[in-house]
Amino acid sequence: MLIPSIDLQRGRIVQLIQGDRLAIESADVDGWVHRFRAYRAVQLIDLDAAKSEADNAALVQSIAARLPCRVGGGIRSVERARTVLRDGARKAILGSRLFRPAGPDLGFAAELADQIGPERLVAAVDARNGCIAVNGWRTLLPYTPEEAIRTLEPFFGEFLFTNIDREGLMQGIDRPSVHRIRAATTRTLSVAGGVTTEEEIEWLHQQGIDAVVGMALYAGVLATPPQFPPSNPGGEDIR
Repeated sequence: MLIPSIDLQRGRIVQLIQGDRLAIESADVDGWVHRFRAYRAVQLIDLDAAKSEADNAALVQSIAARLPCRVGGGIRSVERARTVLRDGARKAILGSRLFRPAGPDLGFAAELADQIGPERLVAAVDARNGCIAVNGWRTLLPYTPEEAIRTLEPFFGEFLFTNIDREGLMQGIDRPSVHRIRAATTRTLSVAGGVTTEEEIEWLHQQGIDAVVGMALYAGVLATPPQFPPSNPGGEDIR
């Protein structure tokens, strides 16, 4: 399944290269919501909240009311996860708060699973140079995404793996790293970072992996992307 990604920054939809360089910016939020209305799942990330710089809470709530969204960005407590789900998200995506220098915070993960249920939780495992990256991808931790996933597997129904080294570059996915991530878990898995072609989306589907796509959609490289059944185990203004 292809999952379109909506990243929000300062009230606009943006696409960043490797998390810091603005490539595309659009104020036409309603237009993109309309374009994505036929998809079975949409990924909605509040980048401002993720970086603790501000938030787009009202806009997130508005979009989640109109699209089947999995929502992330700045979710650092059980209560915030509950609020996001109550406001219309289908699933809550947890990222940086799950990870500590010595390893994943299993106490917090267990509390989330107990209070909300693994089936409504997605663990975002973001990696740069083979290491976990947190705090808006600005801090690297000394363990691998595979190690993190194996440790967190009892508490989450799904994992989202983002390869920051490929994010926004439209140079294709790193297939060996995807193989390693797939081998690390039997849970539902989605992959982001570099997905550019229909062939890559189909390849991921054959591995039982959903493709999260941003830049290739907004830039028109995947103007009419294919739909597959759900898998299981200084920028340009484009208004």
